[in-house]
Amino acid sequence: MTAETSQTLDRGVRVLKLLADSERGLTVTELAGRLSVNRTVVYRLLATLEQHGLVRRDIGGRARVGLGVLRLAHRVHPLLREAALPALRSLAEDLGATAHLTLVDGSEALAVAVVEPSWTDFHVAYRTGLRHALGDSAAGRAILAARSHGNGHRPDPGFVITRAEEQSGACGAAAALVGLSGIEGSVGVVMLSGLVPERVGPRVVEAATEVADALR
Repeated sequence: MTAETSQTLDRGVRVLKLLADSERGLTVTELAGRLSVNRTVVYRLLATLEQHGLVRRDIGGRARVGLGVLRLAHRVHPLLREAALPALRSLAEDLGATAHLTLVDGSEALAVAVVEPSWTDFHVAYRTGLRHALGDSAAGRAILAARSHGNGHRPDPGFVITRAEEQSGACGAAAALVGLSGIEGSVGVVMLSGLVPERVGPRVVEAATEVADALR
């Protein structure tokens, strides 16, 4: 801790991170142990976070992330879009295909940024806000592949290519965002049905790396 930082705020943020990483929630005793503070400090932190809807406690007393976090997360998407757009534009122009950034939202894949190529006569329309099951597209399958490689913290599992995707009827290629804490997503392209050029896969991996770097 430095003179410019707040110890209380730091502990509150750490509480939220610990709860976000726990599927079952944590008790006051467990949080006190992980933070190396006494239970009274944890009680005060939880009470404050509860007032803002960022934490809730169940009947058994286990603390979990509250729904108030969703309101904060909703405002993150514009920031993610802004950071990703340069890499998506370059990808779309290079391949002549519609590029997109897709993030996990619950059990679904959500397209949060889309860039269409400017020079093609025909390309696949793909809109921001499109949702689908993770297994229904290259974008979602790339995310699932990253999970199988250690939630994105092991080496990049590569890219995924699909043909005649359920949602668009087009071909798709995507690579997961790797090495980001708290963000599951992928960068990919959709293109008219046909043979996917060999360079598409490595190119989406390159773009996913650029986006991940921009988000760090």
